[in-house]
Amino acid sequence: MRRSVLALAVCGVLAAPLVTAVPASAAPASAAVAPGPWEPAPSPSWSYPAGVRCDVAVHGGPVVDEVVRRTLATYEDGTRVVEYRGTLVVRVVNSGTGASYDADASGRAVVVVRPDHSQSWYVTGPILAGFGEGGGNVARGLYTVDGTYTLEVSATGYKTLDLVRGSVEPLCDKVS
Repeated sequence: MRRSVLALAVCGVLAAPLVTAVPASAAPASAAVAPGPWEPAPSPSWSYPAGVRCDVAVHGGPVVDEVVRRTLATYEDGTRVVEYRGTLVVRVVNSGTGASYDADASGRAVVVVRPDHSQSWYVTGPILAGFGEGGGNVARGLYTVDGTYTLEVSATGYKTLDLVRGSVEPLCDKVS
């Protein structure tokens, strides 16, 4: 569940200049030669009971989802480098009251996905990110992260946000 929510959280998208920004150490040496075709990357809806992300039960889903992805490289060990781009607006809803907020998650990302399910996200622009209690270097909650940053996800799901420049806006209060 954690990984699918992260996929939603960072189904932002990617710019060609970021491809060169992915560190050489992020993936093994041999890779496929040409990027694959662009394909739709629909974002799933999600729900959390009270206390998991926000103090109240919340659910969310895309109201605009024009996200596409393409595989930039596939390595012998199974590591993949995937580029995302496109418009994504996610409606975050308080399950008890119906209060809602539309969050822009139309960032651009290059994502390195390793066989152990760890991931490195290189992002510009806004995404929707969720953190569980003790599950990362950001307090429990839902956030719009905007700017230039990386998001590391360990094989256990622990998330480390490194904000180079930008902002982290809490969303739970917007629907409480």
